[in-house]
Amino acid sequence: MAMDGYRGFLGLLVSALLVGFLSVLFTLIWVLHYREGLGWDGTALEFNWHPVLVVTGFVFIQGIAIIVYRLPWTWKCSKLLMKSIHAGLHAVAAILAIISLVAVFDFHNAKNIPNMYSLHSWVGLTVVILYILQLLLGVSIFLLPWAPLSLRALVMPIHVYSGLLIFGTVIATVLMGVTEKLFFALNSSGYSTSPPEGIFTNTLGLLIVVFGALIFWIVTRPQWQRPKEPNSIFLQPNGGAQEGVEGSAINFSNVDKSDSELNNEAAARKRNFIVDEAGQRSTM
Repeated sequence: MAMDGYRGFLGLLVSALLVGFLSVLFTLIWVLHYREGLGWDGTALEFNWHPVLVVTGFVFIQGIAIIVYRLPWTWKCSKLLMKSIHAGLHAVAAILAIISLVAVFDFHNAKNIPNMYSLHSWVGLTVVILYILQLLLGVSIFLLPWAPLSLRALVMPIHVYSGLLIFGTVIATVLMGVTEKLFFALNSSGYSTSPPEGIFTNTLGLLIVVFGALIFWIVTRPQWQRPKEPNSIFLQPNGGAQEGVEGSAINFSNVDKSDSELNNEAAARKRNFIVDEAGQRSTM
């Protein structure tokens, strides 16, 4: 099935992938060139894994997981396969986010730095917990087969909204963390003097914002939704976090419409059967 505005979609998709890749690359350059590299020894080198893993997993991979249903060359794949890919990408992002938190706590504990005192840490830990809950609920309700249709229909709009809310909150949290790190790291040279590291890392922040904006635009265009599969409403309702906005009220109206049509057809067949039976009796 052809996608409306395919060239526009392809252009935005390529742009999102390019900007996302540049965000990861800029983060690596930041920690390797300006912040002395990576390690796992309780020093600042271990802390440097935090921004690398967060931008790679929690921003870039999560963004790709959100729009995976929108890729038109996957529309011929089964819905179950796409749900599995969607959940798998989110699982990878969650694992990287957890490792990034371990790196921060290890560094703070080794240096006797207090934990969980900044707004960045509060929002960051909260969004990681919400993300894991979102993933577990999504797998339990939409990927595994035991959830009834009514439960999926009830949870879907919440699932879609919370997924996009979490992604936006992640981007805001990353921007807070980048700014906080620069204030701590550039206290001698002065962040206000616009040193090269400050300008470079500000550019990283802009790239992350642009990437988030592109993902939000792609996932909220109704003309780029994955087409509904035949009988998908009855066999496997649309599921998966941020699957476009395919789990919106449109699906519920389709469910109601389909149910009413089936009821009407059943009633009509019953009436026809009664009429035919009466006719046969009168003939006899």
